[in-house]
Amino acid sequence: MDVILDTFIVLGKFLYYFLESLVYKIIPKSKKDVAGEIVLITGAGSGIGRLMAIKFASLGAILVLWDINEEGNMETCRLAKEKGGEKVFAYKCDCSNRQEVYRVADQVKEEVGDVTILINNAGVVTGKPFLNTPDHMVERSFLVNALSHFWTCKAFLPAMIKANHGHLVCISSAAGVIGIKGLSDYCSSKFAAFGFAESLFFELKLIKGSKLKTTIVCPYFIKTGMFDGATTKCPLLLPILEQEYAAKKIVNAILEEQVYLLMPKIVYLALIFKQIFSPNMLLALAKYSGVDTCMANFRGREKANEDQNETEKDHQS
Repeated sequence: MDVILDTFIVLGKFLYYFLESLVYKIIPKSKKDVAGEIVLITGAGSGIGRLMAIKFASLGAILVLWDINEEGNMETCRLAKEKGGEKVFAYKCDCSNRQEVYRVADQVKEEVGDVTILINNAGVVTGKPFLNTPDHMVERSFLVNALSHFWTCKAFLPAMIKANHGHLVCISSAAGVIGIKGLSDYCSSKFAAFGFAESLFFELKLIKGSKLKTTIVCPYFIKTGMFDGATTKCPLLLPILEQEYAAKKIVNAILEEQVYLLMPKIVYLALIFKQIFSPNMLLALAKYSGVDTCMANFRGREKANEDQNETEKDHQS
């Protein structure tokens, strides 16, 4: 009897949530007020991180900007203040260094307060075939793209749980749900970031009465310089996204407390194809869409330092 009752209950919930989602498609969710919220953005020194900072500044949020590039981070700080950010704090932080993350996190708590919206945005990409990818770059991809999320969440999540108020944002990638040729270390690290964020979402939601929010973002390539040289064969179906468009969509998803945001929408369809198509069908589709050659002319952002020419750091996924 318990099984039958539980089945009816879950079917009832399915129907309710399905109708709810239809209503939200017609009538958009109201956007939450982030004025006074302490928003921490990793990888804020350029690209999507910078644009998100500027948008949150205009909404009255208190900004905490992290980046290993101190000069770029200070420029973001200046631009955010120009857009109305009254309280903007910039910190140099290497997110690949666990001890530095914890140290700077303690500094933020002491000087600014408890972070209420955490946006894990910093990322690196190597863009080489697997056997040409140096071991240290594989390690760095995982340190920045995935493990840093563990450390920032460990640093700031306890205060959110205690206050029963907070929002975790993971900037993963379309390459975090679909494998792409020439991005073995990037894809696997972004898959890890997605899995961590989704697992943590369920863990927090199953805490009775928890009001903590999660948003997981999976965009295709964005024109920030991080993926310079990457191409698309089907720009109408699988476009390389404009920075402003991507940043606007991400901030909107956070304000509407969406759990998942995949860009462009065809990525949702690709996830379904993965489950129902045969491997050979998927390979044929990859060739048709140009996913097999999209990294053929990859250059990434040019670096002055020769040691950093093997990887391209930016702040989107």
